Amino acid sequence: MQRRTFIRTAAVGGTSFLVSENTLANGLYTGSPNKKVVIGVMGVNSRGAFLAQKLTAVPDVEIGYICDVDSVALNKCIADIEKLTGKKPQAITDVRKLLEKKDLDALVIAAPDHWHAPATILACQAGKHVYVEKPCSHNPHEGELAIAAAGKYNRLVQMGSQRRSFNNVQKMIKELHDGVIGRAYFARGWYTNNRKSIGYGKPAPVPANLNYELWQGYAPRRPYKDNLIHYNWHWHWNWGTGEALNNGTHEIDVMRWGLGVDFPNRVTSSGGRFAFKDDWETPDTQTILVNFPNNTALSWEGRSCNNYYSEGVGRGVVFYGDGGTIYYGGGNGYQVYDMDNKLVKEIKDETPVDASNKVSPTELLDRVHLQNFVSAIQGSEQLNQTIINGHKSTLIPQLGNIAQRTGRVLNCDASNGHILHDADAMKLWTRDYEPGWNLKV
Repeated sequence: MQRRTFIRTAAVGGTSFLVSENTLANGLYTGSPNKKVVIGVMGVNSRGAFLAQKLTAVPDVEIGYICDVDSVALNKCIADIEKLTGKKPQAITDVRKLLEKKDLDALVIAAPDHWHAPATILACQAGKHVYVEKPCSHNPHEGELAIAAAGKYNRLVQMGSQRRSFNNVQKMIKELHDGVIGRAYFARGWYTNNRKSIGYGKPAPVPANLNYELWQGYAPRRPYKDNLIHYNWHWHWNWGTGEALNNGTHEIDVMRWGLGVDFPNRVTSSGGRFAFKDDWETPDTQTILVNFPNNTALSWEGRSCNNYYSEGVGRGVVFYGDGGTIYYGGGNGYQVYDMDNKLVKEIKDETPVDASNKVSPTELLDRVHLQNFVSAIQGSEQLNQTIINGHKSTLIPQLGNIAQRTGRVLNCDASNGHILHDADAMKLWTRDYEPGWNLKV
């Protein structure tokens, strides 16, 4: 967001909220919290456990609470944190109970995608700052609600786009914007994996360690099946968002950042579930093409079930300009080429990147983004990825999925990304909710 006025209006769902520029535009908290930041982590079977462990190494952080609907994951994470810190976090199953804790400063959300925006909104309403893993929402409307909640309750919300905090990636983007390859007009991103079939799930009793009712939360109820939890929910539209948001959000965020664009005016998608016949609903192979009103475009290719690398790596981005090319291999280094494909500059970083790592491909670099979040709460830094920018980067693959599901080209309002002249497609802008679970800002 550009600096315009001290107070601006964010209009979401027909409701306007006054938004502090310091909080949202600059991502800088102007309050005066204690130096120590008490954090609760929600969803710790995999990614959340990793984040909790990394946060223990951040100065002035206390992992005060661990929240999960699976008692096995809950107890394991608590034991791991106690071993690392010598202090045992409190166990809580229901995030709503966690948010009642007066000493809690911030919530870290790594629960399934359908919980990301609801938990963000609840946390803002409870006066807590939020670190939410990508995607920041299950559907576009929820992203708008998360922005509204951050503004209305004056809370910091950072999305887990870790590359925003990598120093060499920041340098690469600055060079792009300064014209190192002339005018960058197109970016291509990709992600590959070798995921196996999830088969056909069978109805089964809910495990004793799992609160399945609370796991489903705001989502419409579906029977429990034996191939759903803890990972395969990603490939079901009721809870997940497919590979485009599970991983593509990262590359798309870098591309949007580098091209200097906000909302698209045209989105198309092609692909499908090709590799196997099973319960997997989202595409396992997908190409999303996005045009922007400043005569630029980006594409993202996802191959969930074929790990053949592109440009020698499993994930990455290439920027094309009228004066050269930048290759970014997904970590913390990049290469600049001239129009004759001659390497003219290389920024190296030996930190390993493992594209197949489901928990953290950039594990050794992720702490920097967490440190930025904590420092922003303490008032010493600005957030590197505010909820506004997080929503813009989440929206693009969401639109790609809508284009895929409807089989149509989407023409969009370049001021907010809303789909134009297609009522059926706009139905997927939001979702149905379980009766009694009301998502309100």
